Amino acid sequence: MTTTSSSLPETGSLRAGPFELGYRIEGSGMPLLVIGSAAYYPSTFSKQLRQRTKLHFIDHRGFAPAHASYTRDDIGFDVVLDDIEWMRRHLGLDRFAVLGHSGHGYMALEYAKRHPQNISHVIMVGTGPSHSAAHTALADRRWEELVAPERKAIFEREMAELGTDIAARPEERFKSLLIRLGAKSWHLPAFDAAPLWRDVTVNNPVFDHLWGEVFRDIDIRDGLDRLAMPVLLALGQCDYLVAPAETWDAYRRDFPDLTVRMFEKSGHTPQLEESDLFDETLLALLAR
Repeated sequence: MTTTSSSLPETGSLRAGPFELGYRIEGSGMPLLVIGSAAYYPSTFSKQLRQRTKLHFIDHRGFAPAHASYTRDDIGFDVVLDDIEWMRRHLGLDRFAVLGHSGHGYMALEYAKRHPQNISHVIMVGTGPSHSAAHTALADRRWEELVAPERKAIFEREMAELGTDIAARPEERFKSLLIRLGAKSWHLPAFDAAPLWRDVTVNNPVFDHLWGEVFRDIDIRDGLDRLAMPVLLALGQCDYLVAPAETWDAYRRDFPDLTVRMFEKSGHTPQLEESDLFDETLLALLAR
C-alpha cells in the first residue's frame, strides 16, 4: 500500500472471499467511483478530469486475483454488488457519483438502485439496454448495413488471429477477444488497445457468467422508480459492440432524470477517444 498526503491510500486492496480487490485513488474534488479494473481504467480518463474529481477506481471479481478456487456462488451479480458496498465503506465514501463503462454500467445502475442514499449521480458509458439476443441482433444488423468495407476487412483480419491468441494464453481469452474487437470498439478501427490491457488480471468464468448470462437477461427497468438522481448515458457513434442508441428510446420514460449524449468521434470508450468533450459533459452533470 502506498499513501499520499490525503487520509486515504492511493493504492491498496481489500479481500473479498477468494478474491483480492484492488483500488486506486487519484485526483481531487468531487468523489467519483469507477467500477471495473483499478489497473485498466485509470489509463482511460484524462489528467484534466483529475483536477476536478477524485477518482476511485475499484476492481470487481472479474479483474481481481483469486487466492483460492471459487465456485459459481462466488461470482454472482449480488455478490459483486455487495463487494461495491464493502469497498465504499472501506474507502470512507459517503455521497458520491458512480460510473460504469460497458457492462459495468449495469453494476453502477443496480448499485445505485440498492443504495440511492449514497449516490449523487450515475454515469453509464458505452452500455446497451441489455446483452439479450434481440439487442445483439440489432447491433449485428447495424454493423452489416452501415459499416464501410475497410472497417469490416480489419475486423476479419483480427478475428483470424484470435484463435492463435487464445491457444497461446487461454487464461486471457476475454482480454484477447476485446483487443481483437478493435474495429467494433474504436472510432479508429486499427487502434491497438493491447497496451491498455497490459498487467490486467482477467477471470474468464466471471465474465462468462455476468456478460453471457446476467447481462443477457437483465431488465434495467426494475427499480428505476427509486432513482431520483441524474443519470448520464454516454454513447459512441462508432460503438458496434452494444445495441444501437435508438434501442434506449423504449427505456427513456422510465428514468426520472436521464441525459443521453452521443460522441460522434468515439467508439466504445468516449472518455478516452474524446476526453475533452467527455470531461465537459461529465462535469456539467456533476455540477447539477
